[in-house]
Amino acid sequence: MHRSMRSALRAAGAALLATVTVAAAALLGAAPAHAAPAGLPGMDVSSYQGNVNWSGAWANGARFAYVKATEGTYYTNPYFAQQYNGSYNVGMIRGSYHFARPDTTSGATQANYFVDHGGGWSKDGRTLPGALDIEYNPYGATCYGLSQASMRSWIASFVNQYHARTGRWATIYTTTDWWSTCTGNTAQFAANNPLWIARYSSSVGTLPAGWGTYSFWQWASSGTFPGDQNVWNGTLDRLRVLACNGPC
Repeated sequence: MHRSMRSALRAAGAALLATVTVAAAALLGAAPAHAAPAGLPGMDVSSYQGNVNWSGAWANGARFAYVKATEGTYYTNPYFAQQYNGSYNVGMIRGSYHFARPDTTSGATQANYFVDHGGGWSKDGRTLPGALDIEYNPYGATCYGLSQASMRSWIASFVNQYHARTGRWATIYTTTDWWSTCTGNTAQFAANNPLWIARYSSSVGTLPAGWGTYSFWQWASSGTFPGDQNVWNGTLDRLRVLACNGPC
């Protein structure tokens, strides 16, 4: 996820102990002291992690990974091939994610950019649906200058175009606080889009409206694996079902 999420997860601020500054954003980088929650262990990475030791992460128990592919329509992760292919080659189920910039271009435009630069999907049993990272703005206004109605429309434009291009509904990564603030806590995406919730705490807390449960939980910014620490809310077999969009 974007490094600004270190400050954005202020709902779990009591568990965050250190502050650094990157690109004029306050970034809280300390991992909480609580144990990993139940679920299948995994991770997410971006260019910040560089070349990842995937065999080491696998040996330590990581079974899935999300890899940053794109941001807006102006950025691609220079380490994407090493990270995306490397995680696959050691046996992980992996997917890619797009950091949203709703203040720059339309949702559909960014969905196309994402698919064209690593965000596609194939029914190989090892590829997760792409994820839309929609969160606090590291460059300015929290909600990117959009009203709640405009933000809902932007997200709909992205996920609908992603579905049109890939046949899959994108996973949505967010925090409950940002979602409530910037979308009005809409429930309109809960029926189709798996939820990837970010909360650095011993409890996942209240989820955004409509989602009765989460699919993925990013629960710490550092720990056993490179990058952010995550769990899948289920077994490896159920993760394969998500990857295949049903039986493989």
